[in-house]
Amino acid sequence: MRLSRRALLAATTAAASLPSAAAASERHRQVRTGFENLAANAYAQLSGRRIGIVTNPTGITRDVRHIVDVMHADDRVNLLAVFGPEHGFRGTAQAGGSEGRYDDPATGLPVYDTYLKSGRPLADIFTASGVDTVVFDIQDVGARFYTYIWTLYDCMEAAQLAGKRFVVLDRPNPVTGRAAQGPVLHKEFATFVGRQPISQAHGMTVAELARLFNEEFLTTPVPLETVRLTGWRRSDFFDASGLPWVPPSPNMPTPDTALVYSGTCLFEGTNLSEGRGTTRPFELLGAEGIDGRWAATANELGLPGVRFREAYFAPTFSKFQGKTIGGVQLHVHDRAAYDPVRTGIALLVTAKKAWSGFAWRADNWIDKLTGSTRVRTMIDAGASADEVVAGWQQELAAFRRMRKEYLLYK
Repeated sequence: MRLSRRALLAATTAAASLPSAAAASERHRQVRTGFENLAANAYAQLSGRRIGIVTNPTGITRDVRHIVDVMHADDRVNLLAVFGPEHGFRGTAQAGGSEGRYDDPATGLPVYDTYLKSGRPLADIFTASGVDTVVFDIQDVGARFYTYIWTLYDCMEAAQLAGKRFVVLDRPNPVTGRAAQGPVLHKEFATFVGRQPISQAHGMTVAELARLFNEEFLTTPVPLETVRLTGWRRSDFFDASGLPWVPPSPNMPTPDTALVYSGTCLFEGTNLSEGRGTTRPFELLGAEGIDGRWAATANELGLPGVRFREAYFAPTFSKFQGKTIGGVQLHVHDRAAYDPVRTGIALLVTAKKAWSGFAWRADNWIDKLTGSTRVRTMIDAGASADEVVAGWQQELAAFRRMRKEYLLYK
């Protein structure tokens, strides 16, 4: 039998449209958060307990209800208190701020401020709240200097001091959990943007970090439980999860921001704008007097997965507020190949070469962000980006070996 050209094309198209078994399986894979799995198990891990929860606006369900509102309305959960981190529980505060102590208008629950509190003072807050179990549910972005993971650490330490149980409800690392990247913090540079020696991009979920903190860094471990994700793979970016994105902080508006943040946040340690006060923070970088030479110099490096566009913008707040400045915009075209930390270092090196006005912040904040003096002193000495990156490989390899013991997902 002879097929007409039209029939042959129709048959070919129909065959091509049939999903493979792998594609069908992938389509039906759904990422469920720790909270979803907790609720599906009738809150068994919280049964008979007096609960306080550390959370912020990212602590939501798939249908964007806040988990505090959900649990408060459920008779199976004895929720007594909320603990707010930087930016606050409901997210009303800008960078470096919090909401203070108040009663939540929606639920009537007391909200306690944890921001910049640690050790015994934070333990005393947990004691005063009357809870016996502290739950943590906040969306992280995968960078050492994003403060929520140190809120996690401080709360774990304080819960141990106060004799409380600690439960972590896991959420995806939005920039994958494939690998740890960047320099490891040196202990003498410990601050709230880095309490303990982990790498700049840690490649872990908050539950995995909690396990590592508990065994490696806390003097005495806290009674810890984790409620895992299901359906998440280490290679998944956030858009693969099917979950709604809520900005974890005012200058983290999208998962694209999180993708670049672990590298370009280093510009907080310079006199250049890191894009705060624009619609693309950490993707736009610049200063007065910079022109197209910076983008051209950066593009000559051929960094994998990213291109740089000459850009001009006027921040509405923060550095250069109300002034039109020049710089670059990062355009990531291959997420799998892109290395945010190496890219951030390369941009520091090329900015210093392309703009005579380049300077570090007077307080050497760059050392707190990178975890040592190495990056600053090597760049000042004229090192290339590859030379700077090579300088931390030995300590990174040691952290990767330690990290491997605490990973929960493939």
